[in-house]
Amino acid sequence: MIRGIHHVAVHCRDLDRMIRFYRDAFGFEVVGEPFAWQDAEMIDQLIDVPGSAARGAMLRAGACYMELFQFRAPIGETRARDPQDKGYTHMCIDVTDIEAEYQRLTRLGMTFRQPGPIDMGHVKSIYGRDPEGNVIEIQQTADSCDFRLDQLQASA
Repeated sequence: MIRGIHHVAVHCRDLDRMIRFYRDAFGFEVVGEPFAWQDAEMIDQLIDVPGSAARGAMLRAGACYMELFQFRAPIGETRARDPQDKGYTHMCIDVTDIEAEYQRLTRLGMTFRQPGPIDMGHVKSIYGRDPEGNVIEIQQTADSCDFRLDQLQASA
């Protein structure tokens, strides 16, 4: 039985900065102790990355988790993904007052190319980037929206 998404993982250049950002911007909280590894054959096998070394932390993000990693070895691609790139390209944060959150998140270091959220009728939304360039969508669903987060949580 599938119960839902457990976590999303993000590789970052500065783990401590990103923990602070996601805590201050979205209220994510670190769960347990941050972790690290190197010369760990079992982890290398698990993630299929020989010779890996990294630090990481698990953050609670509402009804799921976000796992942040900062790899020391091997050094991978450091360019943040764009919405049109193949693979995982963004996560979406559901809010209740998108205009206020847009202003608050801008003050906390998110950058947005649009001057404000766009009203699509069923949802108001805007794409922005965290301090390392990762794409985050901020959305506020209308009462008539078919995929409201509060309805999903009520039915779980």
